[in-house]
Amino acid sequence: MADQVGIEEINARLNNIRSVEPILGAMRTISLGSWQSALNRQRRLYQFSQRLTGLLPILVPVLKQREPKPILSRRRRSAEAGPTSLLVLVIGSERGLCGAFNSSLLRYVEEVLERYRAEGIEIQLATLGSRAARGLQRDGYVIDSARALPMTKVPTVDFARELSREWLIRYEASEFDAVDVIYNSYRNSTFYEPVVFRLIPPALPVLEQDALPWPPPYVDTDLVALSVRLLAMWTITETYRILLSSAAAEHSARYQLMEGATRNSSRLIAELTLALQNARQQAITAEMQELAAGAGLLATGP
Repeated sequence: MADQVGIEEINARLNNIRSVEPILGAMRTISLGSWQSALNRQRRLYQFSQRLTGLLPILVPVLKQREPKPILSRRRRSAEAGPTSLLVLVIGSERGLCGAFNSSLLRYVEEVLERYRAEGIEIQLATLGSRAARGLQRDGYVIDSARALPMTKVPTVDFARELSREWLIRYEASEFDAVDVIYNSYRNSTFYEPVVFRLIPPALPVLEQDALPWPPPYVDTDLVALSVRLLAMWTITETYRILLSSAAAEHSARYQLMEGATRNSSRLIAELTLALQNARQQAITAEMQELAAGAGLLATGP
């Protein structure tokens, strides 16, 4: 009877693990696809970003020779004096099962926010991803705005455009002096790290006077309007780059975790299958011995 209970217990554990294994495999496949999609989009975005960034150092010095609009003057003043109010965006994940992705990010966020507050900077806190929002609220932080992220898909450029336009409008309305983004930056398949990036106002590269092209570029349009448009495009591009980097870090972490869980489940299935076979053999041997003893085939004494 005891052997039968042991066999049933092993068989129940084996069935449970076998039922979970397809779920682990599906989550691993989804994470791998999202991870590779984020990396592919990053590569394509890099080519566009390089061409866009190549235009800005040429136009900005020419723009300085003319009277800029107030928004451009304000950008330079806030960059030189340092911000007194910040919109801080924290990008976490929408769901778990990605290791220390959110916990390590939140520890870094707390360090950054403490430093800002020690400098007397007023902070408006925003989050992307419900895990980041819940973690910060649990630690006592007040979140001014929280938005969800896609569960399995990579964020789109339309989402980046919507976010950046909202921030630029609020920045131009003097609701804050700058926008900082704190997120997990993807480095490689096994490593990411939390970083803070100043998104607005942009830190644009400027060429030295002797490095400018000759003859000077001829722009057959409103140079200020063109520069403002390029700055807006640069902000959208950088926002999308950040979203893709965070997504690549999240899905690579989840893939590694699911890969390890899949290997462990396969190992457990093999071990439990062997244990079940041994238990059944022992049960059969014990039953045969009882039958033989009952038939008087086994000697009971000297």
